[in-house]
Amino acid sequence: MKRLSLFLLILTCCVLPAHAHVGSKDVFQTVHAGPYTLNVTIRPPNVIPGIATVEVRTSGAPLTGLHITPLPLTGEASKHPPASDTMKQSPDDPAFYTGGVWIMASGAWQVRFEADGPSGRETSSVPVLAVPISTLKMQPAMGFGLALLGLFLIVSMAGAVAAAIREARLRPGIPATPVSRRRGLYAMAAALAIMFAAVYLGAKWWNVEAASYAGNIYTPPATSATLTGDQLDLKVGTWDPDTKLPARFRRHRGNDDYIPDHGKLIHLYAIREPEMDAAFHLHPTLVAPGDFRMNLPAMPPGHYRFYGDVVHANGFPETLTASVDIPTNLPTPPLAVDDAQATPAPLSAGLLGPSYKLPDGYTMVWDAPANITASTAYSFHFRLLDPDGHPATDMQPYLGMAGHAAFVKTDGSVFAHTHPDGSAAMADVMLATPMNAMTTPGRIAPAVDFPYGFPTPGRYRIFIQMKHASTVETGVFDAQVQ
Repeated sequence: MKRLSLFLLILTCCVLPAHAHVGSKDVFQTVHAGPYTLNVTIRPPNVIPGIATVEVRTSGAPLTGLHITPLPLTGEASKHPPASDTMKQSPDDPAFYTGGVWIMASGAWQVRFEADGPSGRETSSVPVLAVPISTLKMQPAMGFGLALLGLFLIVSMAGAVAAAIREARLRPGIPATPVSRRRGLYAMAAALAIMFAAVYLGAKWWNVEAASYAGNIYTPPATSATLTGDQLDLKVGTWDPDTKLPARFRRHRGNDDYIPDHGKLIHLYAIREPEMDAAFHLHPTLVAPGDFRMNLPAMPPGHYRFYGDVVHANGFPETLTASVDIPTNLPTPPLAVDDAQATPAPLSAGLLGPSYKLPDGYTMVWDAPANITASTAYSFHFRLLDPDGHPATDMQPYLGMAGHAAFVKTDGSVFAHTHPDGSAAMADVMLATPMNAMTTPGRIAPAVDFPYGFPTPGRYRIFIQMKHASTVETGVFDAQVQ
């Protein structure tokens, strides 16, 4: 019965995190197409192939039309886009557009936007990562019902074959002879044997297909962290970590094709668990394929979970996860110039407020919405104030941006490292957007906005990095998402 139910219904695959962010699949990005500003939300499909839904809120110069096109982020196919689709303008809100695009295969994609208006047609792109990472299991009740239906069909067909052999040549009203009855029984037995053999072979075929598909389901690369003295050794495996799959279905993974993102091959967040009362933004060095190393700075002892963002040469971003225990006798070298740290109050002390006092007397303020709901796009606004309570005047870019943010759910199920332009890795943005459309940071304001939407309800801790003079500040805030 189980094989029959599996054979009769194909399992449906779904997509979870996007842009390598743990547990956060949707893309939130602000892009500029000439004088037009597009605040974009892309929700990758739940099946591959499938339709990604796209929402755009426009600002800046007015638009007369907006068109979208999906195409791979890199490779020859990225040079030959298909025909674009027209986005639908809301009749109630002319600045709001909706649409959808087909994502035909897993991997690194981009959605290209063509904005029409009085200033002419301008284009820009948003990177999208679409990968299947799990399957939905059939509900037991549906499987049982389909098995009964399949059994009924098999028995009915066997009965039809027996009746045909037994009575097809008889004239109406003439009863079947014992010989014809025996022939009917033999035919029914043969039909049952053939159909059960077909079901068995079909189930065998389906099991192979299911295992083959499971080999395409995305899982983060196997990553291990070891500590020798104060030297952290983060190693990335080259094979899919799912050892339940037969060897012929496991894929080989690259671990030597990383490209810089904000000038670094990896952005590693180390967060102490379970209280999240110590956090570090670090940048180990790649010393060999798949081997990142660094001497850790002074860190409070305890159990740390690592989230490391990397980007492959084809634009495919991933978040590496691992954990390690920091002992009490760890040497204490200083923090590197581009690294950052924070030691907020533990989670058990209650929710952190919208104002966070920094060690050097500066204050970071979050202009938080009154209520925050899951699966809703926001632009979160943060400000840096000097010791006198005035906007900081000595702002500097931090790793090429006005700021960096990490949104982390307190149970570790969601991690998203984002930037003022959005949740996409900057390396992917540079691959998707022509260089003449890229902007370089000018004067850095003491305020920064981060587009993001929390994927699920619950409590989150937010880490914000901004830089003034030579100091990298890390403000920490809590959000209770409804």
